[in-house]
Amino acid sequence: MDIMQSSLEKHKEWKGKIEVISRTPINDRNSLSHAYTPGVAQPCLEIEKNPELSYELTRRHNLVAVITDGTAVLGLGDIGPLAAMPVMEGKCALFKEFADVDAFPLCVNSKDTDVIVDTIANIGLSFGGINLEDIAAPRCFEIEAKLKQRLDIPVFHDDQHGTAIVVAAALVNACKVAGKKIEELEIVINGAGSAGIAIAKHLLNLGVGNIQMVDLCGILARDTDYENPAHAEMARKTNRDVRHGVLADAVKGADVFIGVSKPGLLTPEMIATMNEKPLVFAMANPTPEIMPDLAKQAGAYIVGTGRSDFPNQINNVVAFPGVFKGALAVRAKDINEAMKVAATKAIAGCVPEDKLCAEFILPDAFDRSVAYAVAKAVAQAAIDSGVAGLPVNPL
Repeated sequence: MDIMQSSLEKHKEWKGKIEVISRTPINDRNSLSHAYTPGVAQPCLEIEKNPELSYELTRRHNLVAVITDGTAVLGLGDIGPLAAMPVMEGKCALFKEFADVDAFPLCVNSKDTDVIVDTIANIGLSFGGINLEDIAAPRCFEIEAKLKQRLDIPVFHDDQHGTAIVVAAALVNACKVAGKKIEELEIVINGAGSAGIAIAKHLLNLGVGNIQMVDLCGILARDTDYENPAHAEMARKTNRDVRHGVLADAVKGADVFIGVSKPGLLTPEMIATMNEKPLVFAMANPTPEIMPDLAKQAGAYIVGTGRSDFPNQINNVVAFPGVFKGALAVRAKDINEAMKVAATKAIAGCVPEDKLCAEFILPDAFDRSVAYAVAKAVAQAAIDSGVAGLPVNPL
């Protein structure tokens, strides 16, 4: 039985991957009076007087909403919010397993940006953070931006920022192994959707040398007009030499290929034209832009993919649980660039220097210490950058 069929059988067996468990026993009149009426009236009145007490008197301090409209689910595309529920449940399970953060799945039955924003904003008081998931571009950019304006809790689109954080951590360590300098890198990102754009922005914040972004229209260039405002923005921020052409033109002389696109788009012949010791992160799932064995045969020095059956899996699970745990720990009002950079450095630092090699540039997804290292760094960055609601890092 292959993994797809066996997973289906498991889902039938589980009947859901998460459940609600009471944190207090209610087995007599006294416990009932404390947990519910009449005693529960007092914490209600205290929160009415001081809303910040909702973090101390309810589970809000450790509760994240995992929210989707079902328009960009894994590699399945627009399958709708109901069909996205197994993925949202899985994400919630990962939050709990890796960082002991409680998460609740919410699938919104609308493709209207304002309806989605209003829905999330109106329930935001129930949560300490919002994790947006599997929402198609460019709508995801607008939804996140509007929610950040309306809510005073972290709003984080994991497909964008979680991916960017992990890719950057992989790049930091790959450069150490390959003897390359971040500030001198020539990078090609194939795919200018939500993930590709977030990766580019995050790498620019880390001070990389130059980035070329390639989409269906070719290399994004500032002397070209684009209907998509996100593409127009990235065209202004990248492609320093205003190069034109297709992927094969972009990768000539490049140090790094980052693929967030489709299977089979990077050929061995293209890798052969890259700079010495090329770094190839082919992350299309389930089939990457080039298979690792072919990439290695073509001269790739380090190869990473999104898959667990090859070395160097570039997996968001080493990022988002710790990012939210850190943000929640200090009641952060946002997850800002400083916190993302801190997360990247923390993840990279979880691989000991004496173990760094071409086959091991990222910590194992099952290393439970990673989430706590990331959380500690993110919490401190929130305090240092002025977005924390608490002055002391408890982690």
